[in-house]
Amino acid sequence: MAITVAIDLGYEFTVKAGMDDVFAVLSHVPTSASFFPKVDALTEIAKDTYRWEMAKVGTAQVNIQTVYASKYTSDRKKGTVVWVPVKGEGNAQVGGHWKLKAGKQGTEIEFKVGGTVDVPLPGLMKAIVAPVVSSEFEKLVDKYIANLIKKFGGEVE
Repeated sequence: MAITVAIDLGYEFTVKAGMDDVFAVLSHVPTSASFFPKVDALTEIAKDTYRWEMAKVGTAQVNIQTVYASKYTSDRKKGTVVWVPVKGEGNAQVGGHWKLKAGKQGTEIEFKVGGTVDVPLPGLMKAIVAPVVSSEFEKLVDKYIANLIKKFGGEVE
């Protein structure tokens, strides 16, 4: 039996770096992933398709490892990087997008990510486990965004 936890996060911010520099980092999955905390492995399993294996979280007795794959499509003219879940890979389905727009003082960025994570625990534990999984995912994404903001010279005030 497994608990399915839904994830849905969105961020909007403007960084000081120019759009070309930002797009170069975000459209190259291995470079972008290098800013994401607790990634154990990132493997290209097909063209523009990557399997993410996250570090295990929890205790020695009870822990989970999130594994998923997504296919990425980048469009420089539109300023987008979109990823969609690959079925049958791991215990999660994750999709989302980056949308970039040149601003007066830098690059305006929209980031959305959503999906589900299956946790191998009894359904009775959902009320306890779901908020913990959601909170951990949000902390990782917050750190990812903070790392990218630093890379791009900071946020425009």
